[in-house]
Amino acid sequence: MALLGRPGLRRAVQGFRRRGAGTGCRPRGLSSALVPAAGDGYTLCFPVAQEAALRIVTWNINSVRLRLDMVLRLVDDYGPDILCLQETKVIDDAFPLKALADRGYVHAHVRGMKSYNGVAILSRLPLSGTGGALWCERQDCRHVQAELPGGIELHNFYIPAGGDIPDPDLNDKFRHKLRFLDELAAWGEALEDRRKPRILVGDLNIAPLENDVWSHRQLLNVISHTPIEVEKMDAMMQAGEWVDAVRHFLPASEKLYTWWSYRSADWGLSDRGRRLDHIWVTPPLVPRLLGYTVLREARGWGPKPSDHVPVMIDLDV
Repeated sequence: MALLGRPGLRRAVQGFRRRGAGTGCRPRGLSSALVPAAGDGYTLCFPVAQEAALRIVTWNINSVRLRLDMVLRLVDDYGPDILCLQETKVIDDAFPLKALADRGYVHAHVRGMKSYNGVAILSRLPLSGTGGALWCERQDCRHVQAELPGGIELHNFYIPAGGDIPDPDLNDKFRHKLRFLDELAAWGEALEDRRKPRILVGDLNIAPLENDVWSHRQLLNVISHTPIEVEKMDAMMQAGEWVDAVRHFLPASEKLYTWWSYRSADWGLSDRGRRLDHIWVTPPLVPRLLGYTVLREARGWGPKPSDHVPVMIDLDV
């Protein structure tokens, strides 16, 4: 891991960190990394070391302009070094870059379209090698990538939701989703240099484990938790040698959600959630994982919050 230990990267990260930083998953500047458990409706957090060097957040914001105040609240309170957004729903020229640059996110790579989809990487650290692939022969802005200082390759995805009918013969949206997953597996298989540190984040629109949904039995035939989706996600993970960074800390026996439907009158009370948002890393980064947060409380931010909540990890670089 000499690559990650380069002094240049450590200096770069520290140079962009706010004063008072040093807690793990808690808002930076606080002294403790312990928070209430998931059952009380607050942040679910794994305690981490005091000196977390790199913080990465992923969030399906469901319109960055409509919920810009929530994005700014997140960055003000938690100070991530890298912010990855999905469903930005805005063309590139209209993305609110200045508001984020004023908070220190002066490096950005965005790909968006009007009213639909859209992904973005916003960073306090320099980005290089920016780009993004087209999937399923569609120009629908579902992938951006960049390289961070020290050679860490970052990919931000927004996988199609898939519609309502879990039959690819009857539902073109579901057929599109399954093809997208097949292409991601082929892409992962073709990745060169397996020693390279890589991070994959995003709204992957699949809750793969039994405890990633409120009821495994009742959701087996509901898109996002069907056996064929789980099978294809498993193939995708194996092809790229990805490790689930959150489940690295939290065992599969524990419930964990990142999304709650707008249709629920009281999402917190019913707690019928799903874990659709993920952060994966390649094996070289696993020893550097310090902790994670699923910011459950953000589901209640304001009268019109996103139906997803931020997921963040801290890495020792």
